[in-house]
Amino acid sequence: MGIGGSIFLIALGAIFAFAVEADLGWLNLAVVGWVLMLAGVAGLLVTLYFWNSRRRTVVAAPVREEPVVVDRVVPVQDDQVMREYREVRRPGRPV
Repeated sequence: MGIGGSIFLIALGAIFAFAVEADLGWLNLAVVGWVLMLAGVAGLLVTLYFWNSRRRTVVAAPVREEPVVVDRVVPVQDDQVMREYREVRRPGRPV
């Protein structure tokens, strides 16, 4: 939902619960306001929880300009040793 949507629901709910004095008969606007405020608070808490957990797992790695070379593999096929060279590049960089 996001922080902006949650704050909007809280504000709209507060307006319905405390500022509107309309009698619709079958709909109690104060109850609708409280439900909107609770939904906004729940959305805000969930959003902040996910933002906080996402920030904890981010690890900054040093930027390297040269290609990263890993995993020299020497497979054997039919009693012959074959040399294989693998080059792994980080995603998102132009080749």
